[in-house]
Amino acid sequence: MNTPTTPFEPLFLTERGHEILENPLLNKSTAFSQEERETFNLHGLLPDHVENLEEQVERRLACVRALPSDLDRYVFLRDLQDTSETLYFALITRHLEELLPIIYTPTVGAGCQQFSHIYRRPRGLFLSLPNKDRLDQILANPRFDNVECIVVTDGERILGLGDQGVGGMGIPIGKLAIYSGCGGIAPATTLPITLDVGTNNAERLADPRYIGWRHERVRGQEYDDFIEAFITAVHKRWPNVLLQWEDFHKNNANRLLERYRDRLCTFNDDIQGTASVATGTLLSAIQITGVPLTEQRIAILGGGSAGIGIADLIKHAMIEAGLSETEARQRFYIVGRHGLVTEQTPNLEAFQQAFTQNSAILAGWQLSETGKASLLDVVRNAKPTVLVGVAGQPGTFTEEIIREMARHVDRPIVFPLSNPTSCVEAQPADIVSWTEGRAIIGTGSPFAPVEFAGHTHHFAQTNNSYIFPGVGLGVLAVHSRRVTDGMFLAAARALAGMSPALSNPAGRLLPTLDRMREVSRVIAIAVAKQARSEGLTAHYSDSQIEELIEAKIWEPQYRPYKAQL
Repeated sequence: MNTPTTPFEPLFLTERGHEILENPLLNKSTAFSQEERETFNLHGLLPDHVENLEEQVERRLACVRALPSDLDRYVFLRDLQDTSETLYFALITRHLEELLPIIYTPTVGAGCQQFSHIYRRPRGLFLSLPNKDRLDQILANPRFDNVECIVVTDGERILGLGDQGVGGMGIPIGKLAIYSGCGGIAPATTLPITLDVGTNNAERLADPRYIGWRHERVRGQEYDDFIEAFITAVHKRWPNVLLQWEDFHKNNANRLLERYRDRLCTFNDDIQGTASVATGTLLSAIQITGVPLTEQRIAILGGGSAGIGIADLIKHAMIEAGLSETEARQRFYIVGRHGLVTEQTPNLEAFQQAFTQNSAILAGWQLSETGKASLLDVVRNAKPTVLVGVAGQPGTFTEEIIREMARHVDRPIVFPLSNPTSCVEAQPADIVSWTEGRAIIGTGSPFAPVEFAGHTHHFAQTNNSYIFPGVGLGVLAVHSRRVTDGMFLAAARALAGMSPALSNPAGRLLPTLDRMREVSRVIAIAVAKQARSEGLTAHYSDSQIEELIEAKIWEPQYRPYKAQL
């Protein structure tokens, strides 16, 4: 199979008959022309009627809508992806707002939990620790020659659901579907990978249908050695690949990012992507409140990699806006399992220590429990203007906490970001009610708008899907050697620049999901320009950057096939 340079250039194939129909990258199903059916021995293998892609999309959409549950729809769409990728991506790109919640959050959480039960066909790579010495051999398969983008997980911290073992593969598959559907990264160049190092999920280990390595999760030096072997093999096979870490436990996420970010082009979406979309949504929200970024006070429930990542990127934005680093850091209140994180909080990880508050401030606070500041105490005493939830603990933004926040802030900004919806810190409809409609709300998963006091309140889906497809597109288009925090801040600013609230204070915080491909293009341009300014790519002109990005975007449409002589 050759690689076309334009959407209409034919593909020259050596495959025939079932070889074509069983290859999801080549299969057109009922859309093969009569000439192609003759050339590739497809007569009799297909129904007689020749459909076009639009007809196929409408038929599949009707099937999706007729199914009884979102999990059934998820399984149906995964089967479609495994049999006809062009049709799959044509379907989801034409109906992103409807189908994105099915192929990713929140439904992907159930897909991961049920992964072993709904497993149909192999996709991507399952690299188990017993195969550590075979990594080079596994990666050498010629079908992976064109890989440019990898998403990898070890399945330990899947959304807010915890350790799902090999079931975590649903996340890399879903993320790469968004890369292609929203960012235009050709699916033939993507590769989902799960590092199967066992699981501590007793339910999975006891399940006779569990298809992963039946072993307690490996930790310590043995784990680190496996990661090192994996990175070494990946860099050897694809020295210019873009690798995204996904859903690693906080004890591993930050340290692995720091260890490898200068060895290959890599980033952690839970840390940097989450931070970027949260920052972009905050920059959009302050356009409504009129309170500048330098005057925001930010409380974050959840001191893991996502929470600290959000704090760190917003801090950098505050510094760019004129604050010193010390002034910026003092505006963050991280709340973990022991309450407000201070220098006296036990067992802090290195990445958390940059955002400790001085425990001396508690002497002047009114506390519900001596020496320990709960989230309610933080809200009552620090009077945050922004409240972010990334702890995966449902219901933790209580009515008392939200009402207390609203007592001190005219337009409270509240982001309950934990996924899936079963883990959300508060229902957005409740936040609207508790704040008399004054809150500006962003959520990790989609929620339907609500009516309150004669106004319709829309909730910005503050989801990484707005960010990482454009980051990947920009990085790959200009062959950036690394991914930097500066690129994620550039992405956040680009996203905020597309906020409907810029022209209408009553408008949505973020563009609607059906504009995701447009959003990705804009972010890709901003990221590519940032790569240029940091000296990580050739010194392309603005017009060259835009041309490279346009040339990189894959469109889900059928190409004519010709026989390779």
